[in-house]
Amino acid sequence: MDFYTILDQVIDLLRSRQRVTYRALKVQFQLDDEAVEALKEELIYGQRMAADEEGRVLVWTGDADIPSSSPPPPPASLQSVEPPVTLTPRVGQTASPPPEPYTPDAERRQLTVMFCDLVDSTKLSSQLDPEEYREVVRAYQKTCTAVIERYDGYVAQLLGDGLLVYFGYPVAHEDDAQRAVRTGLGILDAMGDLKKGLQQAKGIQLAIRIGMHTGLVVIGEMGGAGRQEQLALGEVPNTGCGADKRTDTPGWSRARSRALAGTLGASQSWARARGLTHG
Repeated sequence: MDFYTILDQVIDLLRSRQRVTYRALKVQFQLDDEAVEALKEELIYGQRMAADEEGRVLVWTGDADIPSSSPPPPPASLQSVEPPVTLTPRVGQTASPPPEPYTPDAERRQLTVMFCDLVDSTKLSSQLDPEEYREVVRAYQKTCTAVIERYDGYVAQLLGDGLLVYFGYPVAHEDDAQRAVRTGLGILDAMGDLKKGLQQAKGIQLAIRIGMHTGLVVIGEMGGAGRQEQLALGEVPNTGCGADKRTDTPGWSRARSRALAGTLGASQSWARARGLTHG
């Protein structure tokens, strides 16, 4: 990408997040020190869209009023007053519709997608009162979200009892795949108290499924005027969301445990002992 293509993407990122560190820009766009300095000068002095904070953070100021260097207008008494001009469309001609607001293009990036949901949620909902089931789902979502945020994951969607999570968006890390795996392990550990309490109070066994996949996606804004979301599209989200449904398929759990164990540098038996496989 050329300099101004990167500049446009940095402006979009800074406008949405308001504050971005120089280190995050290096990681996100694979920039060297010279490129970061050029972006810094262009944003602060060239475009007047940002300010530097302690030499570490860019702060968005694009919406602030910028003093104008042009001379002030003459007094109202010296200005000629002209009646406003009203343009009336000709007969049979309709007025042009207002231009649509600018929307940043979607971007291609490496992403790890994780999907987590409750096993047999339909059966579980039939065993509990609707209010009790709601409290269980809320406690489960809260537990999962706390672990996800610990590893800098991004909850893209809450789909009933399912959570769609991105690692590598909006901020990328070199170890996003490992962060996803560690998040899965952390969720399994954190669910212990909730599972134990439900087992003792209702005699119900609570179980969850976790699937994940890593690869290239296209991510951008999806939806209509009433509801818009940042969603990733491609094979990776479809595979990640479907993987948790295949945990009972013969052979899949063994392959999955080897992949997880290899990612963390552990053994297959260790991954199985942590509850990541049914095999």
